[in-house]
Amino acid sequence: MNLVVSIIGLTILIVLAIIGASVESLHYVFGVVIPYIALAVFILGIIYRVIKWARAPVPFRITTTCGQQKSLDWIKPNKLDNPSTFWGTVGRMALEILLFRSLFRNTKASIKDGKRLVYSVDKYLWLFSLIFHWSFLIIVLRHFRFFVQPAPVFVGILQDLDGFFQVGLPIIFITDVLIILALSYLFARRIYNNKVRYISLASDYFPVLLILAIAVTGVLIRYFFKVDLIAVKEMALALLSFSHVDAQVLAKLSPWFFVHFFLVSSLLIYFPMSKLVHMPGIFLSPTRNLANNNRKKHHDNPWKEDLNMPPHTYEEYEDEFREVMAPVGLPLDKEVKK
Repeated sequence: MNLVVSIIGLTILIVLAIIGASVESLHYVFGVVIPYIALAVFILGIIYRVIKWARAPVPFRITTTCGQQKSLDWIKPNKLDNPSTFWGTVGRMALEILLFRSLFRNTKASIKDGKRLVYSVDKYLWLFSLIFHWSFLIIVLRHFRFFVQPAPVFVGILQDLDGFFQVGLPIIFITDVLIILALSYLFARRIYNNKVRYISLASDYFPVLLILAIAVTGVLIRYFFKVDLIAVKEMALALLSFSHVDAQVLAKLSPWFFVHFFLVSSLLIYFPMSKLVHMPGIFLSPTRNLANNNRKKHHDNPWKEDLNMPPHTYEEYEDEFREVMAPVGLPLDKEVKK
């Protein structure tokens, strides 16, 4: 049902885009009004989410770690998986953001011989997620040639690297192929993996389908249904400079471009209120951006004065619960008085 709801939602968006592309009087709405609304919602939504996260109190360091913590000098700590310094935390964040280090440890559980639960290495999710995110980033950066005049130097470099094999004319960009393959795998995984399908919601299916539709329509208007690139750039520059978009420019754009552009606008509107907003969220995650130096440095509870609570030592805690802890075998500093 969640998949059906997602497909219906995407179908409605495509139908609306086709209607907007077919009716000339709606070109200004779909080419100017909706993109402005989408951009405003995207920017304001991201700002709202970031401010909301930034205001959330984090009284304790709740870092998520996978390696040995810094403790005694003769015990070697893991400086990247369990950093206790600022630069170690920067290194962990960089590996997480650029290479998805935590996802690289992904494992899968399966039943062998009908009774044994076996865990094995599963790198496919990490690989295709990495391919998708990097391809998406490169494609977005390549599109800067439409928004800036003259085009930035890095755009030409990216295009040369992306079209290195120079297959066909126009040149086939590697990222155009890779992003569709990666999204297809991520979608198929949610369909054919029973465990993943069981926990998947419409909010998991819909963004994958929406981005896949954007990628497919982008490929179509680049390689199959040609668009007037000069008109596209004139419209993009006018939008970003808040200038008037001439109706003649909109008339030169093909219906496929309007479909592609409307789906991109839909993604911008959907982004701040969806799980996709993890992009800025990773920078504010206290499980990642804090050094795990709890044994190295004492951290006072910033709320202790407001709570007006006296300190409660472990000795006092054990005195209070010793008779309950002893019967279940918990280690005690003092024996229970008989």
